[in-house]
Amino acid sequence: MATLINFIILFLFVNTLCLILPTLANSDSKKGHNNNDLLDNIPTPSYNNIPDSNTPQNVDIMNTIDSCWRKNSNWASNRQSLADCAIGFGKNAIGGKYGEIYEVTDPSDDPINPKQGTLRYGAIQSEPLWITFANDMFIKLKNELIVNSYKTIDGRGVKVEIGNGPCITIQGVSHVIVHGISIHDCKPGEAGLVRSSNEHVGYREGCDGDGISVFASSNVWIDHCFLARCADGLTDVTHASTLVTISNSYFTQHDKVMLLGHNDDYSADRIMKVTVAFNRFASGLIERMPRVRFGYAHVVNNRYDEWLMYAIGGSADPTIFSQGNYFMASKNSDAKQVTKRETDGKWNSWKWRTYGDVFLNGAYFVPSGYGSCAPLYSPDQNFVAAKASLVPLLTLNAGPLDCVANKAC
Repeated sequence: MATLINFIILFLFVNTLCLILPTLANSDSKKGHNNNDLLDNIPTPSYNNIPDSNTPQNVDIMNTIDSCWRKNSNWASNRQSLADCAIGFGKNAIGGKYGEIYEVTDPSDDPINPKQGTLRYGAIQSEPLWITFANDMFIKLKNELIVNSYKTIDGRGVKVEIGNGPCITIQGVSHVIVHGISIHDCKPGEAGLVRSSNEHVGYREGCDGDGISVFASSNVWIDHCFLARCADGLTDVTHASTLVTISNSYFTQHDKVMLLGHNDDYSADRIMKVTVAFNRFASGLIERMPRVRFGYAHVVNNRYDEWLMYAIGGSADPTIFSQGNYFMASKNSDAKQVTKRETDGKWNSWKWRTYGDVFLNGAYFVPSGYGSCAPLYSPDQNFVAAKASLVPLLTLNAGPLDCVANKAC
């Protein structure tokens, strides 16, 4: 670990180190552009084309989250200790830490009267639950899965896929953890009745087809998931959601990847605080990694393997701190800029900063604004960002892990 420590840099908390003046003019690329044309040129893998951890795992060099639990060979008998390992704004998301273990044994789904043993039955319960899976399973939901507060969906030890139908909605709740599952090819939901608790069945107008939608919720942690090819966003955080961390996940084959903020008129999103850390934004992604409105995003130690329009963007005066990321631009001369601002007005005062990022193959970041842009984490949320040169190693096992009981993962 001594070698790793020598490469780690202290996090930035002082204003003077955060003062970077805008030096370049922002360009709005491809206005009127049909993004589907870009996706049409990308070969689409089958639904089960999910990265395996056949790559060598170095358990001695891990990112801050993984080093908290992956070296422990007893992880399977102490699953709920995972809740102690989050970082950033979602640090205090405890999920079902203080609840019973609920095991999913049945991949079927009934949106109105779910059977015990199904994922939906566990997800809607009022008491805290740590949800695990008895074996590998593919779950095609018949309508959106509405997750109640104090739930963890933990796919470690098996291969769990949710896809080819509506996917996950986290709405009006708190303390939810989603870990180690694959979510792909999500479709819009149909209007109809969906149960959100034992006591409540409500009429839903139909979800948009997001992989994971975080709506008016807080204390949410999404970790080690695979997300691809959904009808709308892969992960959207909207309607004044806050205290969210999205980490160690693998994103691929999609247009609008991650939206943070509902729309340019929804100023309630100013309270939004999101940490985006240790993710791999892989091949076939076009934009929104993330796109931010109003709120604050700390985008740290992520790997970007090319983008077809832009990587990080926003509108409505968000604050974005890009730190220690690894940006590899494509060969396309029109897709070198990391940033894009969606506005017809002035953006020079928006606080968008880059610190310690690595830019390869012509990639560049357009900064703006004055004053401090530090995330102002509480002591328990704070963590030390790694040098960008270590990011390919620290994101090597982004996505679901091949964990085996009684062995370090």
